[in-house]
Amino acid sequence: MRAEIAGFQSRVTGLEQRMGLVEAQTTMSRDRNQDLLYLRSKLTDMEDRNRRDNIRLHGIPENEEGVDVQSFLRSILPKLTSLDFDPAIEFQRAHRVGPKRPGNSSRPRPIIACLLRYNQTRQILQAARKHGPFQLDQYDIRITADYSKETNDRRKAFLALRPRLRQLEIKYGLFDPARMWVTKNRVSKDFNNPEKLQLFLDSFQPQSMDSTSTSGSHDNGGDNEGNLPPGQKKTDTAQLKGLRLPCNTELAGRGQTPAPAAAAMSPRTRPAC
Repeated sequence: MRAEIAGFQSRVTGLEQRMGLVEAQTTMSRDRNQDLLYLRSKLTDMEDRNRRDNIRLHGIPENEEGVDVQSFLRSILPKLTSLDFDPAIEFQRAHRVGPKRPGNSSRPRPIIACLLRYNQTRQILQAARKHGPFQLDQYDIRITADYSKETNDRRKAFLALRPRLRQLEIKYGLFDPARMWVTKNRVSKDFNNPEKLQLFLDSFQPQSMDSTSTSGSHDNGGDNEGNLPPGQKKTDTAQLKGLRLPCNTELAGRGQTPAPAAAAMSPRTRPAC
């Protein structure tokens, strides 16, 4: 018996030691995951900062720019944005993004351009927000900022929540790089994560689309007088109680159908045969 108890104690001690090792490894893994998330956010922020001088032009047909993309952009940007650049606009790089699409694709590749001066980049983007999209030879040209893939995904997730925000009558605004401000009852909140914004919207009770019609039917006591034909008024149940109406058996013997008022009466109110 003592040998068995000693064996059980040694096994329990071994299990406790293994559990301690598992807990320590779990804590280390959790800390490493947090460090990885932090490093990923820092890398995304650094990439977005490196792209601050870039603009993207969407909708320009292929081969419209010719051989020199910078000269083409230098000639069309003042016309599109109606801005007078002083000094003249200069680029570090400008080219199409991605491989050329096969065949006669209706979607041209965007042009990405890195400007030399950041203040000119801001002027172009502000003009694009106010007056875009622009017209170039009957083509719609959009000018947008350049973000990393992670930031673009977050912005798309925020924009997908716009119908829900309008339904709840919440004012919103999407700011650079991917931050959404919402205002409800004069209280503003700032969200950097689309999932947290989704949880915030789920906290509101959904509004019924037919609440107005339902409340109206309760106010009328269940009788929809507004849907009656012209010249016909609804019949009060109290008035029907004082009338002597023929029962269904009598009407059936005469070859007649019950009157609408009699048919609408409950079995307690309808006269018995």
